[in-house]
Amino acid sequence: VSRRARGCARRGRLGGEGAAMAGDGAEEEEDEEGEMPPQPNGFLPGKEAERGSHAPRAGAGALPEAQAMLPAPGSGVARAAPRLSRRRLAVLAVFSLYSLVNAFQWIQYSILSSVFVHFYRASYTRVDWLSMVYMVAYVPLILPATWLLDTRGLRLTALLGSGLNCLGAWLKCASVRQDLYPLTLLAQTVCAVAQVFILGLPSRVAAVWFGPKEVSTACAVAVLGNQLGTAIGFLLPPILVPNTVDNIDLMGHNISIMFYGTAAVSTLLFLLTGVVFDEKPKFPPSQAQAVLQDVPPEDYSYKQSIINLFRNIPFVLLLISYGMMTGAFYSVSTLLNQMIVTHYPGEEVNAGRIGLTLVVAGMVGSIICGLWLDYTKTYKQTTLIVYILSFVGMIIFTFTLDIGQLAIVFVTGGVLGFFMTGYLPLGFEFAAEITYPESEGTSSGLLNASAQIFGILFTLVQGKLITDYDPRAGNLFLCAWMFVGIILTALIKSDLRRHTVNSGILNTDVKAVPVDSPTEHEKNNTVLKNQSESAL
Repeated sequence: VSRRARGCARRGRLGGEGAAMAGDGAEEEEDEEGEMPPQPNGFLPGKEAERGSHAPRAGAGALPEAQAMLPAPGSGVARAAPRLSRRRLAVLAVFSLYSLVNAFQWIQYSILSSVFVHFYRASYTRVDWLSMVYMVAYVPLILPATWLLDTRGLRLTALLGSGLNCLGAWLKCASVRQDLYPLTLLAQTVCAVAQVFILGLPSRVAAVWFGPKEVSTACAVAVLGNQLGTAIGFLLPPILVPNTVDNIDLMGHNISIMFYGTAAVSTLLFLLTGVVFDEKPKFPPSQAQAVLQDVPPEDYSYKQSIINLFRNIPFVLLLISYGMMTGAFYSVSTLLNQMIVTHYPGEEVNAGRIGLTLVVAGMVGSIICGLWLDYTKTYKQTTLIVYILSFVGMIIFTFTLDIGQLAIVFVTGGVLGFFMTGYLPLGFEFAAEITYPESEGTSSGLLNASAQIFGILFTLVQGKLITDYDPRAGNLFLCAWMFVGIILTALIKSDLRRHTVNSGILNTDVKAVPVDSPTEHEKNNTVLKNQSESAL
């Protein structure tokens, strides 16, 4: 008999009176006391041999890995039934809001580039770096950030993201002086580091806190917060800080109002993060999370998780195709002003409004795509269709940009944003499905890193093509790469592992990934020890 079987039997004797089973959609009672009962342990493949177990292989009559992690019928083992916590909505709201502020802080410099060029007496290139630092910082820091998320947990990562966002906002308040450009660059760098602890969390927050019928919508809402921050960043800073070139003191005063307002909101959200965010809900929200909670954190290897992801061919294909699509979106957003002004001189204000239209339409697309996934679970089909429609939208945008009708550009820009931005939560959720049970934070972090790399490369090449030729040449360059992305997406095998577990079809080999932090696991061990002593 394997160690896992003996452990389950022992816990069955200790917890024979187990908790009553409730439905997947049941809400957690507010007056409920006590912690969730400790779950049966599970080991990574190969751990049994390392620990001296002589469990038979599946071919010799052993249960499949996922089934071995569940209590056998009639064993008396009490597994906490999946329930939905009321706190999940507050967690999602707080995360979305501080993600919004982080995105607002990213765009507030580039939308006011002419203002900051005059105020800091700096070149446009130096002001552009205040936005580019977000992309540059993300790539080298994403692996340490996802390691921290997987080994130290969701709460600490959320506090770091919100806390650094708050710190960067206050440093900006101290940089409102014409000779303090280096300090405002440092402040923006701190905000860029905060972004690393934010962008990879939507799918993790959704998976840990939300049930299978709402997880995709929750992920879309979490992504929506960042998009809404960009939209507000297009709209609000030009109102707060008009370009008063003749009155630098008034310009500095207006910049201070914007910075102090941002810092106050960031501080409030940091405090709310400390109050609202827990490592996980008291009860798992889904069967997939219940299985993962069975596994002790010491059996988890972050290095092995990365290796597993890069050995997963469907994920590698998604990693590349997602990077192409999102990188193209970043490039279009960055160079939109330049493209519009080339064909419509003097229309800088309308260029900003087109950018706002693109982002707002994308927010609607994100929500609709998330709801559709929760309803249909057609991950590959939806991802491929949205990819194709984004490609078609890019073609239409390219060939209608120079016809002299700005109203048409508003429409085609909105259509393009609807599908390109709607693709973002699709990529996160599809990755979570085909890589389960690997950490959602690691998979989405790698997707974002791919997007940043492609975004930098596409922006540099498309910008050069626009300068040397015209916007059509740059857009056709993006269309060619998006077509390659369609082919790669079509090649992805749709292996919906998480959905399979949530459906109760547990015939797959599940490698464990902890959702507990080490501190949480030590507490669970203490509870188990106390129960054992009292039973004996």
